[in-house]
Amino acid sequence: MKIAVFAGDGIGPEVTEQAVRVLQHLPLPLSLLVGDVGGYAYQRHGHPLPEETLACAAEADAILFGAVGDPRYDQLDRHLRPEQAVLGLRKALGLFANLRPAKMFGGMESASALKPAIAGAIDLLIVRELNGDIYFGKKGTERTASGLRRGYDVMSYDESEVRRIAIIGFEAARKRQGRLCSIDKANVLETSQLWRDVVIETGQDYPDVTLSHLYVDNAAMQLVRDPGQFDVIVTGNLFGDILSDQASMCVGSIGLLASASLGERATEHGTFGLYEPIHGSAPDIAGMGIANPLAAILSAADLLRHSLRQAAAADQVERAVAATLRDGVLGRDLGGDASTSQIGDAVLERL
Repeated sequence: MKIAVFAGDGIGPEVTEQAVRVLQHLPLPLSLLVGDVGGYAYQRHGHPLPEETLACAAEADAILFGAVGDPRYDQLDRHLRPEQAVLGLRKALGLFANLRPAKMFGGMESASALKPAIAGAIDLLIVRELNGDIYFGKKGTERTASGLRRGYDVMSYDESEVRRIAIIGFEAARKRQGRLCSIDKANVLETSQLWRDVVIETGQDYPDVTLSHLYVDNAAMQLVRDPGQFDVIVTGNLFGDILSDQASMCVGSIGLLASASLGERATEHGTFGLYEPIHGSAPDIAGMGIANPLAAILSAADLLRHSLRQAAAADQVERAVAATLRDGVLGRDLGGDASTSQIGDAVLERL
């Protein structure tokens, strides 16, 4: 089972190290491949996603990804900035479906900004489309007739892109509580009206799943008013990016949320995917040994479940994380003082 490890920038290497420790602790025949991405890759190769890294990804069954982003490279042309590494991997590898679970761990309700009784009910999955929308549409800057600078980014989806992510959402809901909420802005955007129409059409093949719709502004409000009402959410790239970060803070910390980016490519062991914590590179605390690695470890659990078909091992890792939190081994993001390595040690002990 070949896992490509792309640690990246900032705290990426620190949290990924702990996730790798967890994977290596399991009795599985794992082979690790290492590649450079992000600002670190630009420094070494002149590009945030070198050909060597793409070749490494193509050889692997899954990718364990750290984080990319470094303010030192913010003045580069956009195609050379660190963030293009993850966007490039998604596009090159056909990773169109991002799964972001948000679930309240027992005993952690007080860490949420929400009232404990409300926060305790959080158990949802956000299915975010990754390969379209405003992030990949035509973009640029120009001068108006009066000489003013104007920027533009085009939001667009075709019906096949909407249908395939809708199917992922319906299938996920079918395996959970049978409820899917599609989030759009159909009262304003033509792209969203097409989205809603295609989701409704696709839903005809899933009579066992209850489909509902919310405008994205209302959805953001409902996530803090009553997050327990949601089972599975399906939405586009831009809205999913924003709402999944909001959901993480409802749980209590962005350091607790994993993500899986999946496509249609099958491997000998499962579905190829890229797995990463959603917290980003956090360069302000890089190298200090205080980053919370639990999101990276939970991403490794998702890797085990989806790409290696090792559901029992994934459950074991998730139980070890839950026990670590329940026992009060907390990073600074959750009000504790445990270091990155101490949290990793605690998970390994409970495994």
